[in-house]
Amino acid sequence: MPRKPKLGQNFLRDQNAIQRISASIGDLSGQTVIEIGPGEGAITRSLAERAVHVIAIELDRELAPQLRAQFSAEKVTVVEQDVLHFDFAAASAAAGHRLPIVGNLPYYITSPILLKLAASHAALDRAILMVQREVADRIVAAPGSRDYGLLSVTVQMYGPVTPLFTLPPGAFSPPPDVHSTVFRWRFAPRFTELGVEHDPFLRFVRQAFAQKRKTLSNNLRAAKYDTALTYATFAATGIPAQARAEELPIETLAAIHLHLEKERAASSDEAAQSS
Repeated sequence: MPRKPKLGQNFLRDQNAIQRISASIGDLSGQTVIEIGPGEGAITRSLAERAVHVIAIELDRELAPQLRAQFSAEKVTVVEQDVLHFDFAAASAAAGHRLPIVGNLPYYITSPILLKLAASHAALDRAILMVQREVADRIVAAPGSRDYGLLSVTVQMYGPVTPLFTLPPGAFSPPPDVHSTVFRWRFAPRFTELGVEHDPFLRFVRQAFAQKRKTLSNNLRAAKYDTALTYATFAATGIPAQARAEELPIETLAAIHLHLEKERAASSDEAAQSS
């Protein structure tokens, strides 16, 4: 009788897909690789054949000891822990290099894991991740598409993303109700390149996409930006007055943010000098 998953796991059974995922991470010679959610070890085995060491992060208390029984401790370290609490920086320091990541992310916690990886970007090199297809569509979306939004910008600010392939429910046991997409994420943050600070810019992006059906000017008005300043910024950056955030590439959003912050600072200085 197949094991009944306790944490919503859907175990990958398709051997071709397992090999494709493992191969997609690239050369692992001399490297330690992190696997998020190894489950029953299907991808773990393939990774262990190619890497010096695998750190498999598994939350399930029944699966963790089964994984330890399958693999040599010299080759695979099974960490029984919530990945949201894992110290990627310490693991990177111990390995002596930025870490490659492979993971079949649980559907119910995908966004928190992506944010955890983004926050740990200095310790990470690249990731091959499998998520629900609809979530992957949002992650890799380009400006002007219906899927482009807050998640797209947030993830892509930490490096380029590329969709690789999609798997049907039948590739898993038990079959999920959705398709799953595998994508590549290379960690190369763009904040310095675009001249923006991390927290202020991502706060601005959240405000810009607060209501997708509204224009950017309306969303910024709701976020307490001065309307005259907003339209002056649009004129200065060449943005149509009725533009929506989902139409604008990251570079344009950064330019708008920088102009708004510059003008806000100038207005504050003028107010201070006149008082």
